[in-house]
Parts: sequence; structure tokens; C-alpha cells
Amino acid sequence: MLTLFTDTDCDITPALAKEYGYKFIPMPYAVDGKLITPYVDIVTERLRAGTIPTTSAISEAVYIRHFEPEFAAGNDILYVHFSSGLSNTFENMDKAVETLKAKYPGRKFYTVDTLGISALCLNILMEVSDLYKAGKTAEEIVAWAKVEVPKFPMYFFADDLKFFRRSGRVSGLAATMGNFIGIRPIIYLDDKGKMISIGKETGRNKVINRLLAYMDELGEDVTAHRVCIGHSDCQDLVDIVTERLRARPQRPRHLLPREAPLVSASPDELNNL
Repeated sequence: MLTLFTDTDCDITPALAKEYGYKFIPMPYAVDGKLITPYVDIVTERLRAGTIPTTSAISEAVYIRHFEPEFAAGNDILYVHFSSGLSNTFENMDKAVETLKAKYPGRKFYTVDTLGISALCLNILMEVSDLYKAGKTAEEIVAWAKVEVPKFPMYFFADDLKFFRRSGRVSGLAATMGNFIGIRPIIYLDDKGKMISIGKETGRNKVINRLLAYMDELGEDVTAHRVCIGHSDCQDLVDIVTERLRARPQRPRHLLPREAPLVSASPDELNNL
């Protein structure tokens, strides 16, 4: 048997995890010095008020606690996780797996590095679940991921730069002036799983137009793909983007490979701003 794992940095909710057949590993973070467990501790209002959370790698022991029951039951594991380029937590994961393989030499551990975070990961793990339910083996899924995962794009923008300012990602002056004149940086997750700035726009309408233009440059028919829209407490923008996406020209229905839903994730659902 094969057990699918993912983590909460992939923006999966308990309900979605059950629907798509995943066990998930909570990636805790700290708020005002208190360790927060996603879907257990509710801190949405403090995050909305501007509190900056901090993250840290989980320990080897935590990974062992999640993985060992599966190995002990004779199951192999396929772990679809957020970008290994964004955290050193996977060094501890590797140590845990090495320890467990020595204890359970017959078991196999597979990974799919989504090269992303948040809604990008959610999109990929749903695709992996579809493949698994269709009868694909772990080896076939990993082979698919090596080819297809780098093709999954993710673009996002910051509507408010205060979190960048407080986290030190931009200077206080730059963030203040950026908010004052409405500058919104556009970030792209590259094929190495790193976040890079690729532009900036002034005003919401212009930045949405830029995101849709990037999508058009991909040369793909959006109706032929699953689209995930992630946001941090800005449902109004999600509604605008969703409406604009649904209004785009579509190919004749008989040419589409499958019906592709639009999936959005809100902080109230995820408790993960």
C-alpha cells in the first residue's frame, strides 16, 4: 500500500486532505513568541492586525512520528511537499527517513518537490491525487512530476507592503512610499522553487491585468487546466480575477480534455495567511 502525505504549507485543509486522500504534516509557526499549530490554534485576527509570524524547521523526531506508523504497517510513502528551496526543514526529513529505512529496510519513501508554496502546491497535490486514483504507481507519479512540476506557474502580488517592511524584505521607506503611491511588486516562483521579483505595477486593475497577461504568455487554454487562486484576506480581488478568467475565450467544449474547476483558498479556511 502507498500512503500520500503533504504539509500545511501546501494550503491544504483537513477537508481537502480527506477528499484527496492525504495525511498532512502541520508546519507550525510562532506568533508573539507562541507556537501555533495550523487548524488547531486560531490567530486570524492577530494576523489581520499586522502581527508578523515567524517560521522554523520541524525536527527529525516530528517527521519520524508522522512516518513511522506507515512504515510499521507495511506501507510505502509518497510525500508531496512545498519547495525544498524555501526551507531547511527537509534536511531533518532526510535524516528521519534515513533512520526509518534502517529500521524498516523493505519500505520505500518517494517525494514530489512542488518547487513552490501555497496555492501552487495545492494545485500539484490535487493532480498527484488524480494520478494515484487513476492507478498510477509511485514511480510513475515521480516520473510525471520531474517533467510536469516545473511547468506549473505561480504569480502573485503584494497588495500591501507592510508585511515586507516589518519582515525586513524591503526597507521601511520603500514600503511606506510603495503603499503611498500604490506600487505592487509582482513575484514569480521560478523552476528552482525560488521567489523572484519580475515587475511592479501601480493600482489593482493594472496589476491584475499584468497577472492575466503573464498567463496569456504561457500559451495555454485556461479552461483546459485546474486553476487555483490563493489569497490573504482579499476575497474581493479573487472575485474579480475569477470573473475575468471565466470571461476569457474558450475553445469548443469537445476539444477540452476535462472540466477544470477554479479553486480558491481563503485565510479563514486555511488559518494560514
